[in-house]
Amino acid sequence: MIKSMTGFGRCENILNGREIMVEIKGVNHRYFEFSCRSTRGYGFVDDKIKSFVNSRVSRGKIDVFVSIGASEEVPSEVTVNHQLVAGYLNAMKEISDKYNIENDVTVVSISRFPDVFTVHKTAEDEEQITADVLSTVEAALNSFIAMRENEGERMKADILSRANKIIDIVSEIEERSPQTVSEYEARLTEKIKQTLADNSIAVDEQRVLTEVAIFADKVAVAEETVRLRSHFEQLSQFLEYSEPVGRKLDFIIQEMNREANTIGSKVQDAVLAHKVVDIKSEIEKIREQVQNIE
Repeated sequence: MIKSMTGFGRCENILNGREIMVEIKGVNHRYFEFSCRSTRGYGFVDDKIKSFVNSRVSRGKIDVFVSIGASEEVPSEVTVNHQLVAGYLNAMKEISDKYNIENDVTVVSISRFPDVFTVHKTAEDEEQITADVLSTVEAALNSFIAMRENEGERMKADILSRANKIIDIVSEIEERSPQTVSEYEARLTEKIKQTLADNSIAVDEQRVLTEVAIFADKVAVAEETVRLRSHFEQLSQFLEYSEPVGRKLDFIIQEMNREANTIGSKVQDAVLAHKVVDIKSEIEKIREQVQNIE
């Protein structure tokens, strides 16, 4: 099943008393490009997330946003810097004695001074946090990939529809091409007859046949149409693969375009020229779709 490179997935969990939210966004890109923004202090999960996502996504520009809330189960310890408090008290007593000002210091007032308290957070279990985050990432990634697959199915249907249209046009070219040779022979014979009529000179049938053969070889597109059909068979096969095929499809489209250009340079018939333009237009639309396939 082919996948689009555009998608979105989101999941929120509460695990081990900690709120975790993960969002994954993806757009088309030639290679795998990854960016992760996680809550400050939890950067240790970024590389793990990258490896996990890359194990299931091979191509695209992927942005991951991770929010990790504080756990209620992780206690914090508040300690008092007694040496600093003693220094503040001595300084205030000195001011009171020297300037005869009432020393009305209280616990509340002293606690407002800088660095009186120090908050020590108990070390968190990084392995447990990583496991919880990856569990949430997996759920978001499943949603993300499901969206990619749904979009991929729509793209596949559109590509096959356009491919069938091109094959129909190729059949019309194959049917029309021999007629152009017959029409050229008729025009050439008539022109020669008109030119030689006044001189009563007979038309050299062998010379006409030679000229027609040269023209037929010059405008022959059978090889190109056969290769074009072959490319479309490969295209249909690739669209059934479960592995990423975006780059292979891109190469096939280039080959299709090359064959279409060759046919366009050979045909010398207005009807066929218009049909080649139609083919190239449809190939371009397929190419635009392929650019967003993983």
